[in-house]
Amino acid sequence: MTITQLEYILAVDKYRHFGQAAKACNVTQPTLSMQLQKAEEEFKTILFDRSRNPILPTPEGEKIILQARTVIKEYRRLFSVLDESKDEVKGHFRLGVIPTLAPYLIPLFVGKFSEEYPDVNLMIEEFKTEEIIDLLKKDELDAGILVTPLEGESFIERVLFQESFHVFADKTHALLKKAKVTDKDLDLNDVWLLNEGHCLRNQVLNLCSVKRKAISKRQNLHFESGNLETLKNMVVNYQGFTLLPYLAARNLSDELQEQVRDFQGVIPTREVSLVHNRLFLKEKIINALEGKIIESLPDELQSLKKKKINIISIENN
Repeated sequence: MTITQLEYILAVDKYRHFGQAAKACNVTQPTLSMQLQKAEEEFKTILFDRSRNPILPTPEGEKIILQARTVIKEYRRLFSVLDESKDEVKGHFRLGVIPTLAPYLIPLFVGKFSEEYPDVNLMIEEFKTEEIIDLLKKDELDAGILVTPLEGESFIERVLFQESFHVFADKTHALLKKAKVTDKDLDLNDVWLLNEGHCLRNQVLNLCSVKRKAISKRQNLHFESGNLETLKNMVVNYQGFTLLPYLAARNLSDELQEQVRDFQGVIPTREVSLVHNRLFLKEKIINALEGKIIESLPDELQSLKKKKINIISIENN
């Protein structure tokens, strides 16, 4: 059994397609298929059910795949141990960021990071929270930026900042008659929400103290979006309100800032962290990334640590 064969097995599991797996591994499909067949002969078991579309691991294959991930991770760790003994910050780094943070946070730090650490090949992709967790477990991401704490997970969570929530309402909305609002002022029947799978959706529902099934009662319009920009445009061009995290609210034009209201008293807030596995292989890069993100944050956001805040759980009520 070779490391290459294990990498091919993991590639087939990832793409569930021999052609795509071969392309990702920079080999021909016959070469990948032949090596996979040799591995199955050595294990004396079939690893993938080829009659399924997409291809799926067999029960025995799932066990092998799980152990193969551990072997590959430890194999890569051999090289990482040598790299960590050097003063250089370099290498490939795969970072996942949730969609409600990516458009507003990434532009703040990515230019400075790229300029200061030219030998780091930083690859950033947007994923929902559950996807980032899954990819971290599979070692397909080096780290993720998402909302914490993550209940029931064993990751390292490096808290970057606490981000406050703000109300963004249409020009005629009753909420704008108030200088500041409280959670009791919020009517779920009038709110625009992100769709299922976004942790911010759960936070808004928790803040409104309602059950998850209690969705807007607009008689002939039921709409949920996958991104905050669409929700903001629904407020601007139609009616209702939505809740925006600080960085998204900060990104509004001066004119639209007039449609933003802060919370009175305890400020609803979410915790944002840089998350990675406990057996981490790229300590120097993640230290540099953490430092550059914190350094690039607006002063107003950093000062939230000094205010009275209320971190809203991403779990359901």
